[in-house]
Amino acid sequence: MITLAHYLILGAILFAISVVGIFMNRKNLIVLLMAIELMLLAVNINFIAFSHFSGDLAGQVFVFFILTVAAAESAIGLAILVVLFRSLKTVEVERLDQLKG
Repeated sequence: MITLAHYLILGAILFAISVVGIFMNRKNLIVLLMAIELMLLAVNINFIAFSHFSGDLAGQVFVFFILTVAAAESAIGLAILVVLFRSLKTVEVERLDQLKG
């Protein structure tokens, strides 16, 4: 039987992996975006687990809003990535300050 603690441990592990991904790799914008998305998915797992075990659908509805914001964030991040690569031929975060115009 899978309990609430199993879901919370899975969410904590995914969140920790994403935090490590952010702090270990501060150069590549693609990896940073993937780590942020993993962080949001870890939070969503916790929301769905709490919602399921409490019998309330509010957490599951809130996950849809989070996924919508995450999709918009990904689109904006990828647009910045394309501009960075077209102008500088690199995806290093340290070179973002050269896009001032």
